[in-house]
Amino acid sequence: MLGIIMAGGQGSRLMPLTATRPKPMVEVLGRPVIDYVKDAMVEAGIEEIVVTTGYRGEQLQSHVDSWSTSSDSLKARINQESSPMGTAGSVGLLRDEIHTTCVVGSGDAVASFDIASLLEAHRRHDAKVTMALWEVDNPSEFGIVGLSSTLGGEVDGGLREGFIQRFLEKPAPEEAFSNVINAGLYILEPEVFEHIPVGEKFDFSKQLFPHLLKMGWPMYAQTIDGVWFDVGQPFELIKAQSTLMSRYDELPFSYPTHYAEHDGVLMAESVRCEGTVNQAVIGPSSVINEGAQVVSSLLMEGCHVGLGSHVVHSVLGVGVVVPANCVVEHCVIGDGVVLQANEKYTAEKIEHFP
Repeated sequence: MLGIIMAGGQGSRLMPLTATRPKPMVEVLGRPVIDYVKDAMVEAGIEEIVVTTGYRGEQLQSHVDSWSTSSDSLKARINQESSPMGTAGSVGLLRDEIHTTCVVGSGDAVASFDIASLLEAHRRHDAKVTMALWEVDNPSEFGIVGLSSTLGGEVDGGLREGFIQRFLEKPAPEEAFSNVINAGLYILEPEVFEHIPVGEKFDFSKQLFPHLLKMGWPMYAQTIDGVWFDVGQPFELIKAQSTLMSRYDELPFSYPTHYAEHDGVLMAESVRCEGTVNQAVIGPSSVINEGAQVVSSLLMEGCHVGLGSHVVHSVLGVGVVVPANCVVEHCVIGDGVVLQANEKYTAEKIEHFP
């Protein structure tokens, strides 16, 4: 069975972190986001994965190549878009290679996908499409999905599994007929690809799936358990890492082997830490000097926090230098930025383009 991971987006809302990397290569718990859906596919027995790439695809090329070299059973490669094709359009470029049921997932989300369970439901209900769903408290920021217990039946907002009967993007509170949303992982039959236009930009959720629904094709959906994060905003990274670390023992995720976790801190072995760190992830070769504090933050590789500085609820890109006696609060700082000593930075996005 073929697995396809969509990884072509630029991730503009994650700037300045994505100025130097594609969104799927932004790290959560010391691992690129794309690795979480890859691991879910491997766990389900998928042995061939194609990653559709666009923005900064050369970085994904190197990373995806490492999957194959580190595994005897996994064959992985990229398929580079020459121009943005949309979610369905990018996957449609592979139509000539898809002859049986395939699994398509987003490389932008961290989720505890049980793909084997989704495949079983897909086959049991003779579906053409099966979609993973996630339950949210406030559906107004998402596209919601209405389910029925029977094909063609009435929408029941209390269902967490069933046949898809309706879609609605970003509903007002009075319009919301459910609180389950598209979690970005699909089981698809080959004939679905006949309805993706060749050479056109085309989207799964906004165009293809509503079209198949109008045709009356059986589309099934199942809500996943565990966790789901679409890390579309920088501070979602901090929220994701905090939740994952607190629930680590019950989730199918693993820390990188060169990291160690202790009391809410995940720290690479090569870190030199003389200060205080709480609820944070500290990347390799970083230095936290005496008297410094890092709280509820993400520091990527090679960061330096000077004497007496405080970094609170912030994301620091690769090689960021925070000199002595600085305060950095609610900031997102791009790769390679060197701040000024004795300054306070609050609620800023500080960019650096090499």
